[in-house]
Amino acid sequence: MKVVKFVSSVDPSKCNGDKLCERVCPTGAISVVDKEARVDGTKCVACIKCWDRCPSGAIEMVARPEPVVVRTDPETVDQDKVFELCLKAKVLPGQLVCMCTGTLAKEVAAAILQGAKSFEDLSLKTGSRSGCGIYCIGSIQRMFEAAGLKVTSPEDHRMYDMTLNMFDVPADLQEKYPEYYLKEDTEILG
Repeated sequence: MKVVKFVSSVDPSKCNGDKLCERVCPTGAISVVDKEARVDGTKCVACIKCWDRCPSGAIEMVARPEPVVVRTDPETVDQDKVFELCLKAKVLPGQLVCMCTGTLAKEVAAAILQGAKSFEDLSLKTGSRSGCGIYCIGSIQRMFEAAGLKVTSPEDHRMYDMTLNMFDVPADLQEKYPEYYLKEDTEILG
């Protein structure tokens, strides 16, 4: 769960229209139209990436009149389907997927099962990717693929196809490096 207490605000007199803010926004809340950044406050999760990236200081974070809670309750979805999706993605339902927001795999699974079809949708439903956006992306991609969804990174974003986990280590390497207990761990968790 993420409690969003702030929202991005743009000073048009300072905005240079370079689209850096648009490129780093995890939810698609910022768009540049006629060389001016505009914020859709309903999509802003106050990640501060736009503020941090803006070279002209055109963006500031202002308090929302009322905080917004960004969360998908995993209990509102068939638990067997949540477990099945997590298992297929090779993540545990209680596994922490996004350390920055404390989002668990079962919440990501529930959001996908409730219709999240893109990274932006998922960020709006769970708050994930609104911190560093590094640690969580591999598990999130794995979960989208397990759900049969092929997602691609938004235009001009840098994203890698997948982050490896122990289930991706070939059997010959598991045998070669027994001191890491990859074979045993894979058998136990698999």
